[in-house]
Amino acid sequence: MSGIPDSRGLPWQASMTINVVTVDPKAELGKKLFFDPILSKDGTVSCASCHKPEHGFADDKPVSIGIKGQKGERNTPTAFNTANLKFLFWDGRASSLEEQVLGPIENPVEMGEKVSNVLEKLNKNPGYAKEFATIFKKTPISTSQLVHAIAAFERTLISKDSDYDRFLAGDSMALSDSANHGLALFNGKAMCIACHKGPDFTDGGFHNIGLPITDDVGRAKISVSGKDTRKFKTPTLREVANTAPYFHSGEFDTLEAVIAYYNAGGGEDTYKDPLKKPLNLNQQEQKDLVAFLKSLTGRQPKITPPTLSH
Repeated sequence: MSGIPDSRGLPWQASMTINVVTVDPKAELGKKLFFDPILSKDGTVSCASCHKPEHGFADDKPVSIGIKGQKGERNTPTAFNTANLKFLFWDGRASSLEEQVLGPIENPVEMGEKVSNVLEKLNKNPGYAKEFATIFKKTPISTSQLVHAIAAFERTLISKDSDYDRFLAGDSMALSDSANHGLALFNGKAMCIACHKGPDFTDGGFHNIGLPITDDVGRAKISVSGKDTRKFKTPTLREVANTAPYFHSGEFDTLEAVIAYYNAGGGEDTYKDPLKKPLNLNQQEQKDLVAFLKSLTGRQPKITPPTLSH
């Protein structure tokens, strides 16, 4: 429709909505820190070394590599959609993103650094010192400022606008026939929804799915309860097609292998979740389930490494 010209001679329409994108300075600072190996003892490892943007903010190795080439004990999960999680890490030992931040920094196998040393390096860095002072209005840089900045960036990592999201929004053609059938299986015969529920596709709980028995007792180390032996947190399925290998141990390289494992009822473990029983899915049904999981890949702006403050 025609509109009333504004002072610039452009038509103005009452129905027009203008979306203004605002940038949170704290999140932008956190982004720099996330990509900066200054957090590690020898300056070789950053958060992004293991939470790779090009790999769904997860790692492409079964277990991640820290300083001095040391191997970690578990697979690095995606950093996408962690903002609403009740527990962080595979064993749930952190209950907030702020609490989670310090874990990798202080882990001798990962970044191997003391927080006090990180703060010293940041305070001596003119760029960071100025940016922290501008944002937080306090000096020197503190542990609280450090963790709040990184957590602010991590909260921006939301996988959205996937084919599945478009389908929910009313686009009946957003899912292929195979993915649509896979959605029905996900909610029904395959019983995935028993654990992978809600907008982030996780119940936030801990389960033993019968993976090969190791010395890693999972949640039991935190809860000090035998019933939690080898239970691990249910991961989000957002971006799951981009975050192989799978499970806390990086056990499987493909979604097809994961589905085949569940279809067989999982492995054998005294503490295995009783829900983990053979699913009796035929080959086509397994393919359809994989097609649905691939529909959970979102469309978000590509996040590239920032210019660092040194």
